[in-house]
Amino acid sequence: MPMILFAFVVRLRDGLPLSASTDFAHNPELQERKQQLRKMSKALSRFPERGTVKGQDLNIYFVSSEGVSYMAVCHRGLSVVKAFCFLEDLCWAFKACFDSKAISLAARPYPFLEFDGSIQKLKQQYNQIGGGPALEITLAEVQDDLKRRPPKALTIKELELAQELANGHLEHGPGSGQTVRLEPVAPAGILSLVLNIVCASLNLVRGVHLMENTFQDDYDALWSVVAFLLAFVLCLFQCQLYLFHSSYKRLKALSLLGVLVLCNAFLFGLRNCWQLLFHTVVACLSTALILSRKLLDRSNDCGV
Repeated sequence: MPMILFAFVVRLRDGLPLSASTDFAHNPELQERKQQLRKMSKALSRFPERGTVKGQDLNIYFVSSEGVSYMAVCHRGLSVVKAFCFLEDLCWAFKACFDSKAISLAARPYPFLEFDGSIQKLKQQYNQIGGGPALEITLAEVQDDLKRRPPKALTIKELELAQELANGHLEHGPGSGQTVRLEPVAPAGILSLVLNIVCASLNLVRGVHLMENTFQDDYDALWSVVAFLLAFVLCLFQCQLYLFHSSYKRLKALSLLGVLVLCNAFLFGLRNCWQLLFHTVVACLSTALILSRKLLDRSNDCGV
């Protein structure tokens, strides 16, 4: 069994896939590790320069250098030194073929897929017994470097946390090479939008009606008017947050939910229990759908 199974090269700033080794294996754990690589690529800027992720039989190794990250899936029997030696050689080979300007201007996934030939040759060299000519010198240099700067051992939980932070906090500008798109709106999402618009309309009507009576009679119900109108605005913000990508999405969604619940609690007496329950359930449903709607994964396999 080969010790180095898959290699992946991505742009560090936005996780754009640049190249990868062609692979037709149907090993379930290998497919799982490849999916983890693609998810990791979106959050690599949050990781240290070098790191490892241990699996059951297959481990992930990565090295970041000059705006590019080099990743590999290797069998656990392969030494850490040899795995990072492979990544260093992969880094040098990639830099020799493509300059920083070409990498920066790349605007679509896998623009350097022809580099697969070089990756395959390098994999074959390392998968042979002995590792190829002049490997011992390279191994000694890498081993010394790893002693001085050991790689960070990451866990699956740390990966998931970094991915969540990336999904909720990273902004993708027009120069990132990837268009930000959310997953298609689900039927439940359409329902929540309709219900949110209904709640917003009810809040607006009740708020305007109460405001007219308040200005004619007295100002005792002024804060109730504020609560109705604020709830109206927050319902619209929930619709906007569901439809469009935004940074700090989780924080915004939970904040909107909290203020909406407080507004409805303040309006107890002007609304009966069933009305309050309806508005609260709609707010909770909208929040759950906002948090569950993820960015559309544009990094398709493309045969790798």
